Amino acid sequence: MSWTDGDAYLDEVAPGIYAYVQPHGGWMVNNCGVITDGSGDTVLVDTTSTERRNRALLAEIAGVGANDPRIAVNTHHHPDHTYGNGFLPASTTIIGHHGCREGVLRAGLAATRELLADYGDLSVRPPDVTFADALTLHLDEFPVELIAMGPAHSTNDVGVWLPEQRVMFAGDLAFSGGHPIFMEGSMLGFRAALDRMRALDPVALVPGHGPACRGEEVARVLDELTAYVDFVAALARDSHAAGLTPLEAAQKSQASGDSPYRDWPEGERVVCNLHRAYVELTDDEPARPLSIPQLWPEMVALAGGPIETHA
Repeated sequence: MSWTDGDAYLDEVAPGIYAYVQPHGGWMVNNCGVITDGSGDTVLVDTTSTERRNRALLAEIAGVGANDPRIAVNTHHHPDHTYGNGFLPASTTIIGHHGCREGVLRAGLAATRELLADYGDLSVRPPDVTFADALTLHLDEFPVELIAMGPAHSTNDVGVWLPEQRVMFAGDLAFSGGHPIFMEGSMLGFRAALDRMRALDPVALVPGHGPACRGEEVARVLDELTAYVDFVAALARDSHAAGLTPLEAAQKSQASGDSPYRDWPEGERVVCNLHRAYVELTDDEPARPLSIPQLWPEMVALAGGPIETHA
């Protein structure tokens, strides 16, 4: 492991294949991936949320003898995974789902007004190349498959799958040890994405937040996330039948102390997930858009105060 920026590190999950883990996780602190091959080409999976963090990431890439990334893949449009795009070399081609490009342009730098941090000299840089369903990158020694798996966490999720190494860079289709969030995507789609990743049978899984997983840990994390979705769905059904709003349901669950996820960080996300569950389980428009700014006050209410970021 090689340490930078205080606590971030590269974790080699297969020869020449690295998870760049930022252990705090949480809001605006994500994981990235670094894929190298025998020719010296480098593919970067996601960027970070601040200038300082992204410069540390590029230094780590150089530290393992890799070239500047020829290609960067955005797993979805959220700013913790895309704000660093503007700090990549101009020669780097950025690839993402077509909805990712639209989302980056639509959101702009709005998140900097909600989650305060030293972001540096940010600029909005969306993907240059987009696709709808699947795209394969042919590196010198092996393929890298980009698989559209949304709507799930967002409307434009992409899994980065290395079939020969059986490594999955999941973006925010997977969280390890923290509350996932699927408000902007689909609760049922998130569960389906977990099933799709499980069917690939990865030996290593790099989540968007939390430590990289190997071997039996992969199945454990995917099973925990599936159980989480089932928990939210059951809570939503019972709470809706009782006439509770999503916020009231989340507050009641929090007060009871009975949730098996009460010790996971970012518990305020439960109210957002309940909003999505209410829409999908009871609404005649199950794909109705919901946004984080729209529900931010409810997350603050559930958290009992301002929501912090370690970015």
